[in-house]
Amino acid sequence: MPVVPTLDRRVGQALAAAGYSGNHTNLVLGVSGGPDSSALLYSLHRLSEAHLLHIHVAHLNHNFRQEADDDARFVANMCRELGLPATVEKRDPIGYQRQRRITSFEQAARELRYSFLGEVGLSVGAAAVVVGHTADDLAETVLQHIIRGSGLHGLKGMTEDSPWPWAGDSHKLRLFRPLLSSTKADAIAYCRELGKDFREDPANYLPRFTRNRIRHSLLPLLADEYNPRVADSLVRLARTAALNLDFLEGQADRAWADVFDVQEGMQSGALRLRRSVLASLHPALQRLVLRRGYVLLRGDSRRLQENHLAAMSEMAAAQSSGRSFQLPANIRCSSTHEYLVLTTGEGTDPCPFPPLPSELRIAFPDEAGGEKRVAGPGWSVTTHLVDRVDLAMVSSGDERTALLNRAVLGSDAILRTRLPGDRFQPLGMAGEKKIQDFFVDARVPREWRDRVPLLVCGGRIAWVVGYRIAEWAKVDLPDQRESKALLASYRLDHSVGEGD
Repeated sequence: MPVVPTLDRRVGQALAAAGYSGNHTNLVLGVSGGPDSSALLYSLHRLSEAHLLHIHVAHLNHNFRQEADDDARFVANMCRELGLPATVEKRDPIGYQRQRRITSFEQAARELRYSFLGEVGLSVGAAAVVVGHTADDLAETVLQHIIRGSGLHGLKGMTEDSPWPWAGDSHKLRLFRPLLSSTKADAIAYCRELGKDFREDPANYLPRFTRNRIRHSLLPLLADEYNPRVADSLVRLARTAALNLDFLEGQADRAWADVFDVQEGMQSGALRLRRSVLASLHPALQRLVLRRGYVLLRGDSRRLQENHLAAMSEMAAAQSSGRSFQLPANIRCSSTHEYLVLTTGEGTDPCPFPPLPSELRIAFPDEAGGEKRVAGPGWSVTTHLVDRVDLAMVSSGDERTALLNRAVLGSDAILRTRLPGDRFQPLGMAGEKKIQDFFVDARVPREWRDRVPLLVCGGRIAWVVGYRIAEWAKVDLPDQRESKALLASYRLDHSVGEGD
């Protein structure tokens, strides 16, 4: 049975399904000169008039093997014969690998190639970048992901039409793979039926590359000893995973509205997800939502693995806060009592307390109704002396304000951060505890603890700012309603210099 009309029909169906047919669509086609991309080039050229396509060819010369220049000339000649515009460039994947500190040469070359294809796609106003991945490539990809311990996203492998999978401006493009229903043998037969040459890449046989070992050793072994149609089985697995993932993504869309805090959720490179809602989700949905948060911050998920999602999930469910760990691409995951926080290396500091450059000596008013204000870099502390205390002052719930018994505070007061040996008597406790133990019990994130300000009066901690006053410094309402009390409040640096 002739291969040419069959493959052309499949490509035409893929074009129509993706919405690229009949719209004068600009497409950038990545052509290496191998049988897959060559067959796709000839097929798209044959179909271009009927489907109203404008094809621009892109070829990247990786310049790491002797035949690379010959491949570039071969592709350029193909395009001249077909009358198609082409962009042919030479770049250095080894230099790119060193610059980006990528351990895998395969990964570095792939990133460089897609970066180039994205640039060309944007420069010509393309709707999509088209690549010649076949069903064989899909089977190899799924098997490689299984070996690595992938989840549903890895089992899904590749789809015919998908969002651009790499971060950057190229996200406006789509990635189109119209040969996923055809095999490499189909592509070779297509070129031969048309009487067209193609190039063979010797690098496709180098055993140092994982994909080559899977292609030439593992898959043949599985086919010979376990299942002669193992590649078809892997492709069916990918289709099933894609179907299930599509359903779960719809469920994740609904969950996202509850998990992502619209008001506090995204602030200058810091993304906040509600831990209580995350913990209530089914683990499958939870990981999809966590992946979505990472992608929203990073732009793609190509370095995120299942073990990273598992660690994020465990942190969301844990009772403690203040923990953190590093994710790929310089993203950090940390926990507060309420949120799971993802921050980039360039993101804002989630700690609500600006650093104290030194101790601030705090002044108290001498007369009722008076106030004193002390300002330092990033801080403003105001104290008011009141001669009548009402219940609203005590139960205001404002964590930036504390009501203290002026009679027991003395005259020596400073604002500082913790020191070795600090102890604190939290409100409601008969005895003292180490300030470190209080921070743990109060779920103060570990990375914040050296930033939390302490109001120290007469050598004793009267207020752990933002958390709790001391039992010994409280105002006893039943007996001292008419007694003098100190109302102390702090403000952050956006308030400094603005007045009270």
